[in-house]
Amino acid sequence: MNRDNGFESQRASMVDYQLRARGIESPLVLDAMGRVAREHFVPKRMRECAYDDGPLPIGAGQTISQPYIVALMTEALDLEGGEKVLDIGTGSGYAAAVLGCIAGAVFSIERIRELADRAAGVLAAEGFDNVEVLCGDGTMGWPEHQPYDGIIVAAGAPAVPDSLKHQLAIGGHLVIPVGSEYSVQSLIRVTRLAEDEFRTEDLGSVRFVPLLGEQGWS
Repeated sequence: MNRDNGFESQRASMVDYQLRARGIESPLVLDAMGRVAREHFVPKRMRECAYDDGPLPIGAGQTISQPYIVALMTEALDLEGGEKVLDIGTGSGYAAAVLGCIAGAVFSIERIRELADRAAGVLAAEGFDNVEVLCGDGTMGWPEHQPYDGIIVAAGAPAVPDSLKHQLAIGGHLVIPVGSEYSVQSLIRVTRLAEDEFRTEDLGSVRFVPLLGEQGWS
């Protein structure tokens, strides 16, 4: 993976002060966040802000999530390494890259062609050959590669899409913001316990762009 030494210290500080200090404990997540060059996943004019403690615009009305939120959602998947993960809302490709450092295979869906193509290019340039990007409706998932050990959704839904729940492997986790279209949402973790049995947990308040699609907002 490409590295730019001018950002190494910023990345290390981000891991220490934005993640570890706020309770992110997973060694796999901390390592992944320390390895991925976030500056390559933001617009060139914003690279100096790449490790700021907040989201950044990436074009097409979308954002790259705050580093802490990426780490929180990734940790909530409870990955051990080598799993198959579905990533909804590719955006810049940054979260897919973080997942790609841990999972064996990442399938990422982005509805906006411009962002999907750009993310695929950056991921390839950064050496993430275990991440595949599809332009399509993320609310319907990617049935061809199910079941998934983890599913992560980087947009707020009115409710948890049934299509995503049923693409989870038994024991797998789905992490998704659910709630109002334009205000605070609850970060929900759904665990598939059996074929038709699911457990739901509320991980706290977040704010994401709306999840658009057949099983999201219209």
